[in-house]
Amino acid sequence: MELHNAAFLTDPDSRMIGSADFDWIEDGAALVMRQAASAGPPAAVWMIGRDESDVNYQVHYADSRGVSRVYQMSFDATHWQMWRTTPEFSQRFEAEIAADAQTIKGEWSKSIDGGAWEHDFDVDYIRE
Repeated sequence: MELHNAAFLTDPDSRMIGSADFDWIEDGAALVMRQAASAGPPAAVWMIGRDESDVNYQVHYADSRGVSRVYQMSFDATHWQMWRTTPEFSQRFEAEIAADAQTIKGEWSKSIDGGAWEHDFDVDYIRE
């Protein structure tokens, strides 16, 4: 994974390189994404699942900084979205999946008031 175009990086043109592994658990009932610890993004675990009565998914996120969040998620063959709305810090993620399924290019946005949104960072997932 490559994180870039982030306001919090000292050089906005730099890229933080990390890795992400995806694994199905419980016979495909849920998907786990693990971000490895590196000089890049923090180590994190994303648990993705859904209630069979809902078309959307839920994502439970926790990272090495002690941050934990719950996102809503939608996914189809070419478009991936995640979002969370809280009074103090809202986020949304939109990504496009390449036709060959080898690359996902996404963008995170944030809002501290739920009304005004600003770009947070871009993240690309590249299959090796």
